[in-house]
Amino acid sequence: MPYVIAEPCVGVKDKSCVAVCPVDCIHEVEDMLYIDPNECIDCGLCEPECPVDAIFMEDEVPEQWKKYIQINIDYSKK
Repeated sequence: MPYVIAEPCVGVKDKSCVAVCPVDCIHEVEDMLYIDPNECIDCGLCEPECPVDAIFMEDEVPEQWKKYIQINIDYSKK
């Protein structure tokens, strides 16, 4: 999975990242947005657009938010 949306997005859902995504891989669920790893092309356009700094490359997700890697995967399976 190239990019992951983590906890700072919960309750915010700004959607600036959605507007710049060329493949529409960012989706809205309950209280946050998530990136579908099967659709993401790893372009990185979404990361600088996030006003709450919630988007990370998978290997750069801060330790306290590592569980969001699996959360993004799980949402993509629904």
